[in-house]
Amino acid sequence: MSSSSRAWAVAASVGVVEALKDQGVCRWNYAFRLLQQQANTNLRSYIQAKKLSPAVMATTRQQDKSKQSEESLRTVMYLSSWAPN
Repeated sequence: MSSSSRAWAVAASVGVVEALKDQGVCRWNYAFRLLQQQANTNLRSYIQAKKLSPAVMATTRQQDKSKQSEESLRTVMYLSSWAPN
């Protein structure tokens, strides 16, 4: 491609981009890109959760229960310290 035809191609590309910007296509592009990123993130976490073995999931549930009971005990201790003596 000669340099003059490249220059025309670049100028045409810039013109198309500017025209699309004026029509608001870039805003839609941002929205689509954001939705795609969120879908990819959620899909990855879903696939990773499906890959976990039952033993790992049971251990995770047990840890969650122990954290929850510890947090509730901490809340009770905190609230009881504010009670009148």
